[in-house]
Amino acid sequence: MSNLEERPAEVTCTAAPAAAVEIMVPRDVPLGGPRAMRVRRTLPQRHRSLIGAWCFVDHYGPDDVGDTGGMSVAPHPHTGLQTVSWLFTGEIEHRDSDGHHALVRPGELNLMTAGRGISHSEVSTPDARSLHGAQLWLALPDSDRNTDPGFAHHAPDPVAGPGWEARVFLGSLLGSTSPVPTYSPLVGAEVLLEPGTALTLDVDPAFEHGVLVDTGVLEAAGTEVKQHELAYVPAGRDRLELTGSDVPVRLLLLGGAPFGEAIVMWWNFVGRSHEEIVAFRREWQEQIAAEGSVVADSQLVAPGRFGVVPGDHLPPIPAPPLPNGRLKERR
Repeated sequence: MSNLEERPAEVTCTAAPAAAVEIMVPRDVPLGGPRAMRVRRTLPQRHRSLIGAWCFVDHYGPDDVGDTGGMSVAPHPHTGLQTVSWLFTGEIEHRDSDGHHALVRPGELNLMTAGRGISHSEVSTPDARSLHGAQLWLALPDSDRNTDPGFAHHAPDPVAGPGWEARVFLGSLLGSTSPVPTYSPLVGAEVLLEPGTALTLDVDPAFEHGVLVDTGVLEAAGTEVKQHELAYVPAGRDRLELTGSDVPVRLLLLGGAPFGEAIVMWWNFVGRSHEEIVAFRREWQEQIAAEGSVVADSQLVAPGRFGVVPGDHLPPIPAPPLPNGRLKERR
């Protein structure tokens, strides 16, 4: 595991981009809940599955919980990844089979390591009136993907300058370093820009970056990025220029060294082969089955790779059917 070296920010001109910036448009996906809360998914895409180790980006809200029913994601399994929960508004209760029980709050990082296998649930609290945030995944490198499950929490102090403020929740940026260790070199931060602000970030030229625009419109490396879009900025530059429009901008900056490994990702699993994913699915289905059907209470889940989520009585989520063909590698 490693943390990134600190790199200060400057507000200066930058050289022309070394490679074209790609704009990825989200697709609308139902997440769950009584009235199917919906999320905007920008990663993976058919043509791009990873930005550094970041392999999954869901962005949601602001949603009125009274209209959507909020978030109610019952116990479900994961392997080979870390989940990164980041909220702008609202509150979500997290429980996992490694025994962690925590609240996800705005501006605070909750990072769960699935490793060889874990199950967890996410349910918005009764006090949550609006939900607005992002759920992100990091693929674990082959050397660490069978590590023990775990959990980390961090509330980063904001750093600020003329017209901007940031919270660095993973890695290093703008003179701020997160204490949360990572399994590959990467960075994650929320950045706020006042109208018309131009901020140039010193970044690691070995990193590729994703810029997810939550509110407003901005230019990233000279390319317009609209609200809810994700801009992919290739590796090879040591500065990344962000220029706000005439309204305030909020964005998430996600980056890391190119992952360099092929993964097989399906449902909630990250593995390395079709056969491995099939085995993960079978193990989960065996844990949650009793007399031919899914148990009605997660406390009745059998012991196994994915454990039992203490205190959660929602029925566990069964895995969907596998596709007819073999699952393909993603890079």
